[in-house]
Amino acid sequence: MPALMRKSHAFPLLVALGVCLSLLSGPGVAYADDVLDGNSQNSDPGPKGDSSPDGTISASASGVVFDLSDNGSGASVGAITSTTSWTPPACWYAPKYTPAQLQAYLQPIWEAGSTGYEWDAEQRDRYVNGNPYKDFNKDKADKGYWWDSYVDKSFPPGWDKCDKPIFWVDKGDAPPADVENAVTPEILAELAYKEIRVPSTKVTLAPADKTKVNLPTWAWLDGAKFKPVSVTASVPVLGITATTTAEPYSLRIDPGTSDAVTYPASGVCEFKNGNIGEAYAKGKAGEAPPCGVKYLRSSGTGSYPLRATITWKIHWKGTGVANRDLPSGTFGATQDVIVQEIQSVNR
Repeated sequence: MPALMRKSHAFPLLVALGVCLSLLSGPGVAYADDVLDGNSQNSDPGPKGDSSPDGTISASASGVVFDLSDNGSGASVGAITSTTSWTPPACWYAPKYTPAQLQAYLQPIWEAGSTGYEWDAEQRDRYVNGNPYKDFNKDKADKGYWWDSYVDKSFPPGWDKCDKPIFWVDKGDAPPADVENAVTPEILAELAYKEIRVPSTKVTLAPADKTKVNLPTWAWLDGAKFKPVSVTASVPVLGITATTTAEPYSLRIDPGTSDAVTYPASGVCEFKNGNIGEAYAKGKAGEAPPCGVKYLRSSGTGSYPLRATITWKIHWKGTGVANRDLPSGTFGATQDVIVQEIQSVNR
């Protein structure tokens, strides 16, 4: 084991290493913290956007159970990106061990001796000898849980910031005030935000395959595909939950060239009555579409990369908390548009 693991502050790194190893081990492997008081924590999820037959899925090594039954699904769904600099927590703390489970986790590490005598002695002093905990708190086995850090398995910036050693919290008590990102309904809502999946934003165009210079091109989306989606996150042993919901709000069209004008001029088409834009109908060729684009120059032998991006308004509610907002998110897709040098056509 690397020398840095022998330092007294190496325990959080060891925990993180354990998480990494559990992730690499693949599905079907049981760990000491898979079940806490009869509640499964770490069943392996399928691909993002998929769910188990009953719609409930728990994220690996998260300490949090995610219900994805009302989430977006299918091959074309994707994750939203915050419209601000805010991001969901990269690490957090949640219940992880009973006293017996913590003992089963730590004692083999100490007995291996690879972490060094000094570190092992410090840890025994902390969890066994009463400074501050005695014999893994076995006398309080039914009165609380050992909390530990978890990390986002994609390891984004800040994943290693939860570096406090494992600590005890009595049932019904709040975690210590100095523990940032200890799981709460709000933290659950933020973690659920990351799990939200929304449909692809490829728009329907008229003309469909090729359009013409100076010809208004109508754009619209099938409103049936763009309904609110939600993810519910919970920590069963704490009895707390939060549901984060994303609702489609607007569509922004970027023509892929400055030689174009959009309808409306802002390029932002708002949802109205569950739809964005209006399907083209015969006889409307001379009208300006409520949502669309007009190209002013031919794409030559190539095409323009039209990008359609939907903004989703995000809000949540949870245990003891009414509706609150989270930063809006976006998800977009690009499609090629061929523009030919013909001034007018009949449709």
